[in-house]
Amino acid sequence: MSAITDFLYGVLTSINGLVNNYGVSIIIFTILMRMICMPFDYKSHKGMRKMAAIQPKLNELQKKYGNDKEKFQKKQAELIKKEGYNPLSGCLPMLLTWPLMLAMFAAMRAIANEQLAVQVFRYLSGETNVITAADRFLWVKNIWVTDSFFASIAPTADNLKLLTADVWQRALAQFESNPDALAAIQESIRSVAEGAALDFSSTAAMQGTVANMVAALQNMPGYAAAVATVPGWTGVSFMLFSITLYQNYNGLLILPILAGVSQILSTKFNPQMQEQAQAQPAEGQQNSMNNFMKYFFPILSVFFCLTSNAGFAVYWVTSTCFMWVQGIVITKILEKQDEKKAHSVSGEGSVK
Repeated sequence: MSAITDFLYGVLTSINGLVNNYGVSIIIFTILMRMICMPFDYKSHKGMRKMAAIQPKLNELQKKYGNDKEKFQKKQAELIKKEGYNPLSGCLPMLLTWPLMLAMFAAMRAIANEQLAVQVFRYLSGETNVITAADRFLWVKNIWVTDSFFASIAPTADNLKLLTADVWQRALAQFESNPDALAAIQESIRSVAEGAALDFSSTAAMQGTVANMVAALQNMPGYAAAVATVPGWTGVSFMLFSITLYQNYNGLLILPILAGVSQILSTKFNPQMQEQAQAQPAEGQQNSMNNFMKYFFPILSVFFCLTSNAGFAVYWVTSTCFMWVQGIVITKILEKQDEKKAHSVSGEGSVK
């Protein structure tokens, strides 16, 4: 992990050390990250608002000089200079926050993968209460698994195959201070493959170790109950998907639905989104694209949250709602600034 990712990883784990619940920790962590990005969002919002203000004038220039591209570009440059508008002021501040956002995603993914690996080792050590209070959030039984009827409360073999060697090693390191648990884990592996060991030193060794762990997990009553399926609902074909219903399902699909609904409301009522739409030329093709995006983003939000763990869905919903409220607040601030500026200009004119 990079230095920034390592730092954010430490921030999130420290927050969880205080509240002892990763769902709440992710909410706090998300709000903290969005507040750090707020000055950049403010700059971007201000640029979008400025663009929306001069867009009617640009449209007039387009109508007047549309057939003379060179002259239109000249007049456009003159207008932008006169209005004091920087074309990069709308998008550049947002781009500057992307490294931080990517590092945040990497930190959250690292913690999620590590916690799944820890849960596997706890099952293999013979523990019965593997899913702790820190892993539960509201109706979600295990925040590191998808909030869905179609996901079990325990990580499945498909989940484990996605984990890398460094994840397994970091998770295993947490058991070094508990020799009894470590011995039990090793014994469970040997019970399915004589002479087998916990070896994550290479890709081939890791694959063999994971295969042995999956086989050993099947012998653990607690794990078998956690991944038990509803009879007749294993691998059922549904349109383009194959679904499995679990007796101990992990969630109620509420977070993915909330992700879609919050995205729809944010897109429809967020003043910043409206200003971005106003900043675009009022052309038929552009309007069609805007209408498409209104439906595309909510669908994409649901898809992301259905294919990711519930912790990511908590982040997504929290971030969407925070940015919605932030957009409203920033718009109010800029409106007051515009009113104050207009009043000041009006006052100067009356004196003259």
